[in-house]
Amino acid sequence: MTTTASTIETESLTDSIEQAAERIGAVWPIHSFVTANPLAGFEDRPFHEAVDEATELFGGRGYPHPSVFRRAWETERIDPEILDDELGEYDADPETLLDEMAEHEEKRTARTADATDDVDRLVTKWLAVFLDQGEATWSMPNREAGFYAAWRQLAPYDGNLPGCSDPGDLPTTATDALESIIGRYPRDRWGAICEHQLAALPGWTGFVKQRASDDHDSWQQTHPITIEQYLAVRVTIADLLDAPLDPAAVEEDPDQNADTGDDGTPPVADRWLTAWERSYRDSLIETIDTSAGNDDSTRPTAQMVFCIDTRSEIIRRHIESQGNYETHGYAGFFGIPMQHQSYGTEAASKACPPIVDPKHHVVDLPVADDEEETYSHWTGGARAIHDHFETLKTNAVAAFTFVEGAGGAYGSALATRTLFPSKLASLADRVRERLPHTGDFCEADLSSDGGCSHDHGLQEGLTHDQQVEYAATAFELMGWSEFARLVVFTGHAAHTTNNPFDSSLDCGACAGNAGGPNARVLAQICNRGAVKDDLRERGFDIPEDTVFVAAEHNTTTDEITLFEGPVPESHAEDLETLNSDLESARESAAAERAATMPAARQEDAVSETKRRAHDWAETRPEWGLAGNAAFVIGPRGLTADADLGGRAFLHSYDWSADPDGDALEAIFAGPLVVTQWINNQYYFATVDNAVFGSGSKVTQNPVGNVGVVQGNGGDLMGGLPLQSLKATDDDPHHQPLRLSAVVHAPVDRVTEILADHDDVAKLLDNGWLSLTVVDPQEDNRAFEYAGNLNWTAVSDRSTPEDGDPVPLALADD
Repeated sequence: MTTTASTIETESLTDSIEQAAERIGAVWPIHSFVTANPLAGFEDRPFHEAVDEATELFGGRGYPHPSVFRRAWETERIDPEILDDELGEYDADPETLLDEMAEHEEKRTARTADATDDVDRLVTKWLAVFLDQGEATWSMPNREAGFYAAWRQLAPYDGNLPGCSDPGDLPTTATDALESIIGRYPRDRWGAICEHQLAALPGWTGFVKQRASDDHDSWQQTHPITIEQYLAVRVTIADLLDAPLDPAAVEEDPDQNADTGDDGTPPVADRWLTAWERSYRDSLIETIDTSAGNDDSTRPTAQMVFCIDTRSEIIRRHIESQGNYETHGYAGFFGIPMQHQSYGTEAASKACPPIVDPKHHVVDLPVADDEEETYSHWTGGARAIHDHFETLKTNAVAAFTFVEGAGGAYGSALATRTLFPSKLASLADRVRERLPHTGDFCEADLSSDGGCSHDHGLQEGLTHDQQVEYAATAFELMGWSEFARLVVFTGHAAHTTNNPFDSSLDCGACAGNAGGPNARVLAQICNRGAVKDDLRERGFDIPEDTVFVAAEHNTTTDEITLFEGPVPESHAEDLETLNSDLESARESAAAERAATMPAARQEDAVSETKRRAHDWAETRPEWGLAGNAAFVIGPRGLTADADLGGRAFLHSYDWSADPDGDALEAIFAGPLVVTQWINNQYYFATVDNAVFGSGSKVTQNPVGNVGVVQGNGGDLMGGLPLQSLKATDDDPHHQPLRLSAVVHAPVDRVTEILADHDDVAKLLDNGWLSLTVVDPQEDNRAFEYAGNLNWTAVSDRSTPEDGDPVPLALADD
């Protein structure tokens, strides 16, 4: 009987912990930073309720500051008539409402920590040393036993923990600790206690949550940690320090959380935000070509497939202006759910979105001996020198003499990097010209018998049928019916220096890694004769002269590198022309983007973007996805003649080539959800960077190759830095708007998909994003999702009279 009661109690406590952990957003390691909605655990609530609950739990602000709304209103980004429509229920005018909102902001107080500062300080210290991923010279012992067990062995040596002189003074297991400490409280308080303790350090909690959920994480396999273990250490430390555990024991400030009305209605800030979003969305609909046609029936010179990333919108426009080029948008992992191991490396990295589990382990193998020898010679020597210097710097005996002997050389190098970053960029270009890229002499080992490796639990390579399926899926989702002589799959990556958040500028669809490997795998698949034959049998008429090529777009400099590989001599002239046109497109795209960068020298945009990439003092090498506001799903003809200002995700889709709606369903279930995550990461990190972002890069410190903290400790920062979002501390570059999705498809088809995907429908019903359908079967009329699978014709609702459209770009700010 006792055993049964104990089991029930343990299960009840486990349920409380799991439910509490759901409220905390996942945080990925800094080396593969993934933008995600920090309030993902609240997406089952209406947006305004979620903001109110999260404000109570984490503190911070959930809506833009009144000064941000004022600026948008005064610069006419919020249409006055739309604003009047949204504020119709209020007696006061917009100016008065802004003043009242500003007055409320002045009364807002910071969140009061329920646990003592000492608890947070000690917990973060132990988390940092346990979760270290190879940065520490002397690592924490006994980590293989798990977090709680390793901490329990060392806790007696922590002079800050009273009443703990021997491991025997502490509960034997994490479960024992949780039951003995939280079990003292009434059962109906367990959920609140767990939630409050996990929310005290949401960054570290989010990281533990993410790592514990990743079955393929090598660090987790070697040094396991769970939410339960983390919570057990935290409550044990709190118990030893006699700190309060139950939030009911902490006095709340009634003025700090007052965003939502007493009757549960959205606050006035929500109306302002909605008016701003409607203004942008209406202007977007007016700007795009709803005829969605393309009169040019000639075979394109080349077709280029880019990631749906907003930065691709800019380069695509400039490439198309160079000639008869056709560009398409597709999720940047190119549909290959893989883990990739580059040539010459021992570790593999995830190369698919965070919501997708990798299925394949793909390794690069050399195929060109001469280039491999050159690459190995240069990189091997550089690696040996680097390892030798690192050994000298960290060796207790050699460190002092090393500093004395190498100080002059280091000083000269530091001066060069600080004063002459452009010269350093030129030197890097010359080195790169001599050093072959692995993409030029390596191919992915795709061979597979369908079995899984015991090392990582993934299938080695891809079977023939899988290769055909991934290629066919790509063409189906994009609605392809013809193929040029050159088809280029273009992944993307960024180049920055001394930037802890560099992975946030790489491909989010590749888990914060470069997209080139995925592009190379798909190109390699599509070039196989047997795959082409099967694709033709499935209705894809691929001409004999079509060659597939991989490329990588450097989003910091707008340079596009083609991995030419085994391209036949018959296509040499095609490649030469393409390379020339890509360089011209780079010049004009770089000029456009440089115009939005603070303190950018615009007279030579290419050199300026290269300087920013190599300047280690440059806090804003590029804007990344700042400005993102829309996701357009449809043919390129919908947006080909529109300048969307680098603010729109663009996914190619042809409704007429998707009679069953399967392709559109896949886009809704995958890319639409991921772009909503990205958009909300940028939104919340902009409206309150201290709580949902990571503050200024100037005061950040990396910790254990897992993340950054502000100053010398504290919570792991879970969001984007201030410099990724604002031109100055008080001048936002990113306009904090929820995502506006626009789809070119029949309304009935979209309704059926939403009926089958309740998770996506809830995001819409709860206001986390909006959806507008341009229906080709209704003369391309626009319909706006009104909730509960209902629609409103845009022309039927209150809209402003024709006039100057709301600006779509950011440069006018």
